Amino acid sequence: MRDIDDAKYISLTTFKRDGTPKATPVWITGSGGDHLFYTGADAWKTKRLRNDPRVEVQVCDMRGRVEPDAPVHRGAAEVLADEGSVAVAKQAVADKYRWQAAVLRLVDGVRAKLGRGDDPVAIRITLDGN
Repeated sequence: MRDIDDAKYISLTTFKRDGTPKATPVWITGSGGDHLFYTGADAWKTKRLRNDPRVEVQVCDMRGRVEPDAPVHRGAAEVLADEGSVAVAKQAVADKYRWQAAVLRLVDGVRAKLGRGDDPVAIRITLDGN
């Protein structure tokens, strides 16, 4: 799982109600099979995770492209809406992604002022074997 620990982006596969997989590139923090990021409470990936916690992750590029030989890691994700968990996830992302995270915070702030914001939630991923 070291590849996921060192990844800048992962392809997060969640599953629709009918079992159809849906992959989305996301930033990722953490190590040793315990990973964290944050997203909007109303994001489709969040809705899918609330219905089915199963996930598959692979290292990808910023557009979600996965190398053909990239290993697939399976596990489960938990949606955490409490302020403490969201704060921890935001800080972990800020520590890892620095200026990119600062830009995202700026964009999120503008969206919130325009009434188009989405409450954030933390997503904790636990990969199998941990």
